[in-house]
Amino acid sequence: MALPAAWQDPEPLPIDTAPVPEYGSGSLADLLPTLAAGQGVPGLEAAIGELTPADRNCVFLIDGLGWEQIKAHPDEAPYLHSLLGTSRGGTGRPITAGFPATTATSLASVGTGLPPGAHGLTGYTTRNPETGALMNQLRWKPYTDPHAWQPHPTVFQLADAAGVHTAQVSAPPFQHTPLTKIALSGGTFHGRLTGEDRMDLAAHELAAGDRSLVYTYYSEVDGNGHRYGVDSDAWRGQLMYVDRLVQRLAEQLPPRAALYVTADHGMIDIPFDEESRIDFDEDWELSAGVALLGGEGRARHVYAVPGAEADVLTVWREVLGEQFWVASREEAIAAGWFGPSVEERVLGRIGDVVAAAHADVVITASRNEPHESLMAGMHGSMTPVEQHVPLIEVRS
Repeated sequence: MALPAAWQDPEPLPIDTAPVPEYGSGSLADLLPTLAAGQGVPGLEAAIGELTPADRNCVFLIDGLGWEQIKAHPDEAPYLHSLLGTSRGGTGRPITAGFPATTATSLASVGTGLPPGAHGLTGYTTRNPETGALMNQLRWKPYTDPHAWQPHPTVFQLADAAGVHTAQVSAPPFQHTPLTKIALSGGTFHGRLTGEDRMDLAAHELAAGDRSLVYTYYSEVDGNGHRYGVDSDAWRGQLMYVDRLVQRLAEQLPPRAALYVTADHGMIDIPFDEESRIDFDEDWELSAGVALLGGEGRARHVYAVPGAEADVLTVWREVLGEQFWVASREEAIAAGWFGPSVEERVLGRIGDVVAAAHADVVITASRNEPHESLMAGMHGSMTPVEQHVPLIEVRS
């Protein structure tokens, strides 16, 4: 006799229900190749077909500002919100960040024009197959040779070699970081402390060449979201500030120019309760057979003790299957989570088990990740609020 439905074990989420990023047609990795191809840079393709080529292109990446957050805050972001349609000479639609939806992965996708399976930055922390240790790919710890870790040229380097005036305008401390070297280098880096100075210099650099490709960046929307949540006054204040920055830059565009406002991921607030925050360090079921826990709360790479891979996958599906898409490495690759293909050197960086949150829940690690475990706002997975980032265009 069949058990009543309430007594039956819940079925895990099927892998094929995960909304895979739109690699090759509408992802962050497609933006710079499309712009540079329109400027005549050889070897690149215009994957985002609706973008009209411009001689001068500027990408303003606002860390942590997802499409859904702009839509939900018209009062705090009146200028950005007005550009979601076709008014004020701008157009806007969402594109997808890529998996996982996290800064190191997304910035590498933006700068190289490649999906994670090709550039190899497959998460916040991933295992280095050569050492067996976890590597933090945002802070680059422990240090490894950046160009061995990510050997592909950046779109900026290709554009610079093709005679396009190329520049990055960001905070001074980012100039010499390994992540900048392998993702955002090419042309000239200009460090400026204030957002206003960055906007003004980005406009200046945009006008400096007959063909120009300029990138600028602002981080504190993300910082305040992590610290206080995207429902906080502090986060709203940052949104108001960055809305004014976008307008300041847009109003200085030189002739034949296009500004593209985008982000590396969205963000979701996670309640501070035991149901919403599952502590891996205190959960004997989830930790059994696990050698290393990588990734971040909503996008986990799980590295099993050799021989325990199948058991770990089974347990993670049984415990988390209603709240997470839980896949083996092979299933995640076959489903295209990291792009259409994964390079051989990247395979061992992906977890034996990959878990991507569907519900409003995270897997924390209170002892090993004390700082990250206390964050109010989180991101990383494939839900629309995390994946959908703006592609807002303003043309002169």
